[in-house]
Amino acid sequence: MRLAGRLQGVASAMACQPPVREMVSTVMKMPGGSSGCRNGPDKDVKGWKEILNTSVGVLQQGGVIGVPTDTIYGIACLAQNSQSIKNIYNVKGRNGTKPLAICVGAIEDIYKYCQVNVPDHLLRDLLPGPVTLVMERSDELNKELNPFTSLVGVRIPDHAFIRQLAQICSEPLALTSANLSTQPSTLSVEEFKDLWPMLSLVVDGGPIGDLSSPECRLGSTVVDLSIPGKFTIIRPGCALIPTLEILKNKYGLSSVS
Repeated sequence: MRLAGRLQGVASAMACQPPVREMVSTVMKMPGGSSGCRNGPDKDVKGWKEILNTSVGVLQQGGVIGVPTDTIYGIACLAQNSQSIKNIYNVKGRNGTKPLAICVGAIEDIYKYCQVNVPDHLLRDLLPGPVTLVMERSDELNKELNPFTSLVGVRIPDHAFIRQLAQICSEPLALTSANLSTQPSTLSVEEFKDLWPMLSLVVDGGPIGDLSSPECRLGSTVVDLSIPGKFTIIRPGCALIPTLEILKNKYGLSSVS
């Protein structure tokens, strides 16, 4: 059973470049609100494609965009574009030694950018879903992305828009939370409005989860799988229990303390 399906029960139980001058970011609202954005277009296929194509164009010009994911809102740029990486750090106000994750559109893409030490079925049990898997990076990944470490975190969110975006771009997205460093994560575009002037585009997928719930702001569970047969939880996040069940009970990996 995929992790995303397991989490539905858990959730119900838990009830661009840096601007020279200030500018107003373009905000595009996804058709269908949060459910339509997460699952893909229902009726307004034209509107869906328009937002996807606009997002791709902005990214290819070095822009940084605000995007919905399956956990919290994020900001993204092209991971293989070194100038874009500098831009996203400028938006975050983040120290350049803090790593960025990558987002890809399909399991097969992980093998291109990471050295995988776990069974393919394990990847497919966890992904798509609210988990970031940390692995040894491959030579295909931009060496200027996290140059201080041989590891990289990879995500495939359970969210149709951002997966399709990565697939159309034909390269990974660098992805981080849509908030200034040290500030709370965000569940709606209005909550990171202070960042809009520094973004080329904001994609509004509606509220993600319960805005009043602290659990909904935990972000993805981050787990290090770089050592064969072992795992380390780097951040508990929102999917810790079902992730541990898969890693320990189903695949017999042991935890590194």
